[in-house]
Amino acid sequence: MIEAPDLSLSALSPFLFVFGAALVGVLVESFAPRHVRQPTQVALALVGTVGGFAATLLLAGSGEVTAAGALAVDGAGLFLQATIAGLGALSVLLFAERALDPAKSAFVASAAVPAGSPRDRELLTDERVQTEVYPLATFAVGGMMLFVAANDLLVMFIALEVLSLPLYLICGLSRRRRLLSQEAAVKYFLLGAFASAFFLYGLALVYGATGTVQLAGIRESVTADGTGTLLVLGLGLLVVGLMFKASVAPFHTWTPDVYQGAPTPVTAFMAACTKVAAFGAILRLLYVAFGTADWTWRPLVYGIAIVSMVVGAVLGLTQTDVKRMLAYSSIAHAGFLLTGVIGLDSGTGSGLAATLFYLLAYGLTTVGAFAVVTLVRDGDGEATALSQWAGLARRSPLTAGVMTFLLLALAGIPLTSGFTGKFAVFRAAIEVGAWPLAVVALVTSAVAGFFYLRLVVLMYFSDPAPDGPSVGVPGLPTTVVLAVTVAATLVLGVVPGSVLDLADRAATLVG
Repeated sequence: MIEAPDLSLSALSPFLFVFGAALVGVLVESFAPRHVRQPTQVALALVGTVGGFAATLLLAGSGEVTAAGALAVDGAGLFLQATIAGLGALSVLLFAERALDPAKSAFVASAAVPAGSPRDRELLTDERVQTEVYPLATFAVGGMMLFVAANDLLVMFIALEVLSLPLYLICGLSRRRRLLSQEAAVKYFLLGAFASAFFLYGLALVYGATGTVQLAGIRESVTADGTGTLLVLGLGLLVVGLMFKASVAPFHTWTPDVYQGAPTPVTAFMAACTKVAAFGAILRLLYVAFGTADWTWRPLVYGIAIVSMVVGAVLGLTQTDVKRMLAYSSIAHAGFLLTGVIGLDSGTGSGLAATLFYLLAYGLTTVGAFAVVTLVRDGDGEATALSQWAGLARRSPLTAGVMTFLLLALAGIPLTSGFTGKFAVFRAAIEVGAWPLAVVALVTSAVAGFFYLRLVVLMYFSDPAPDGPSVGVPGLPTTVVLAVTVAATLVLGVVPGSVLDLADRAATLVG
C-alpha cells in the first residue's frame, strides 16, 4: 500500500497562490480574446505574487516539515519567499509598463517571427504584445519560492528547472535588438543546461554516498559516518550548479551577455529574484545538510568568494555598457554575499541573518537601478552605452538623482541599505575568524565604487551630446517601482533596526 504524504495546506498556501495564478494565466492565454489578455494577465500575475507575499507573512513564526519531508517551513525560508514574491510583483509592474516604448511594450508582438524579416519590421511598432511573459514569470517566481523551501535534493532540482525554463524563454522576447536578445536566451539555456547537469550528477553522488536525498538524512549520515570522497565530490558538484545560478565567478560567464541582451524588465527580474532564490538554496544546502561538516565546504566557498569579488570589481571597470556594468556589479555582490555565508553559526545567527538582510536590500536596489535604465532612450530603444549617459543630469535632474542614489547604495555608501548590508555580512565573517576575507571584501568594494562613481561623474560633469538620448516619462507601474525601491533603500540605510531584528528572528532553518 502506498500512503499519501501528509500535506499542510497552510504551509503550501504561498505556492498555491503563485502557481494557481500561473495556471489560470495559461488558460487566459489559450481562450481569452487578444484585447483583454494584457490587463488580465497583469492582474493575475500581481494577484499571485502579492497573494504569495501575504501568505508568507501570515505563516511568520511557524516551523515545520511537510510533504513527506520534502518542504521546510521556517523563518529563513519564509523571509526569502516573501522577498521573492515582493520583488516578483515589482518586476511584473516593470513588465506592464506601456508609456515608454512607442509600441507600448518592451516585448515582441510575435516571438515566432524570424528576427530581421519584413514581417518582423512591420510588427516593430505593433501595439500587440507577447502576453505569455506574465504566466512564464509567475511560474518562475513559484519555482524560486519552492527552491528556497526545498528540504529534498530532488525537489530542489525540480524547482531549479521550474524557475529556469521560463527565464530562458522570456530572455529572448525583447522587441528591439532581437538578435542580441535571442543570442542571450540561447547562451543562458546552454550554460544553464550544463549547470543543471552538474547539480544532477552531484545529487546522484550524494545519494550514492548517503542513501538519501533528504537534507536531514544527509546531515544524519554525515554526523554518523563522516564524509567520504564520494560525498565531498557530490557536494562540490551541487555547489557548482548553485553558484552558476547565483552568478558567482568563475561560473559567471553567462551573466554579462544575458543581462545585456534580455529585455531590461527581465534583467531586473533575474538580477534580483534569481539571486535571492539561488542563495536561499545555497544556505539551506550548506547549513542544513552539511552544517556539521563545514570543513568540507568552507575553504571552497572562501576561495570562490574572493574570486567573485575580484572578478566583479576589476572587470566592471572595463565596461562601456550600463547593463553589463550592473552585471559585473552583481558578480561582485555575489562574492560579498558569500562572506555572509561563511559566517556560519550552527545554522543560525549573524551569518544567516546578515545574508537575509543583504539579499532583501540588494534586490530592491537592483530592481530600482534597472527601472531607471528603462527610462533613458534613443531611436533604437534603451540607450545603455555609458557615453550616452553623459550630461544626463542636465536633461533630467530627477532621473540622474535617483540613479545616483541607487548607485551609491550598490557601492555601500553610508545612509543607504547597501552600507548596512555590507556591514552586517562583513561583521559576520569577522566573528568567525574570516577577517582576511572581510579585508578583501573592503578592498574590492572600494574598487567597485570607482565604476559606480564614474557613471555619476559622467551624468553630472560631462556635456550632453546634441543628439543624445531623451528621458522617457514613466507610466504608473514604473513610477510605483521607483518610489518603492528608492524609499526602501533609504529606510533600510537610515533606520534598518526593525528589519535587521526581523532577519535575526527569521534566521532559523529546520530540516
